[in-house]
Amino acid sequence: MNEIQSVIERESESLVSHLVELRTRIVRAGIAVMVPFLCLVYWAPNIFRLLARPLMENLPHDGKLIVTDVTGSFFAPMKVTLLVAFIIALPLVLYQIWAFIAPGLYQHEKRLIAPLVCSSYALFLAGMAFAYFVVFPNILRVMAHYNAPLGAAMNTDVDKYLGFAMTMFVAFGVTFEVPVCVVLLVRIGLVTVAQLRANRAYVVVGAFVVSAVVTPPDVFSQLMLAVPLIALYEVGIVAARLFARARLDDKA
Repeated sequence: MNEIQSVIERESESLVSHLVELRTRIVRAGIAVMVPFLCLVYWAPNIFRLLARPLMENLPHDGKLIVTDVTGSFFAPMKVTLLVAFIIALPLVLYQIWAFIAPGLYQHEKRLIAPLVCSSYALFLAGMAFAYFVVFPNILRVMAHYNAPLGAAMNTDVDKYLGFAMTMFVAFGVTFEVPVCVVLLVRIGLVTVAQLRANRAYVVVGAFVVSAVVTPPDVFSQLMLAVPLIALYEVGIVAARLFARARLDDKA
């Protein structure tokens, strides 16, 4: 009876210690985000204007951003600044996650975490940059072209534009993570390179389905998401094959 009680007490202490560590990691991650946010908050209007530049450059001469919510002029720039702060602090946030789960990982799994985190961060930034510099101008130009024959004033609410921008950033950021996901799936043994090649047709169909759901309802916008998604899947297959070959060479 005493042994059972002692085991329960040890497990309770272990659970409490894990919860305390989790709280500490969350607090540190929150501080890592808040510090750059507080440093950037003074320039929040400038940051929002930078985000809105693709829209403003492609609006008709009489088009403009409008505010339909009383607090929109305040919260829209704050949300954009918070997003920028989160992106800046993301390496530290990912480190806090890694530090929390690292004690439960094997040594070879720990070696995989650093390149995985770095490549994921770099690819997510690349996806956001692709959305901002390539996708935004082209989609907004196409939308302005469709609006021209109507003769309607093309005024966009700041909150709706912000929602559109956030959706595109997330969509393309996640899309650019496809090579990492493919390599990881091969690394943990869920799929093989041969299976990835055999499922190309399903990936093509899935890419167009995802792009149809995420992007505006025109073919050009859908192609701008579907084509990179398919190309990145192929890049992931190549990277997975190289990774598998390198692992076989190491074993040999």
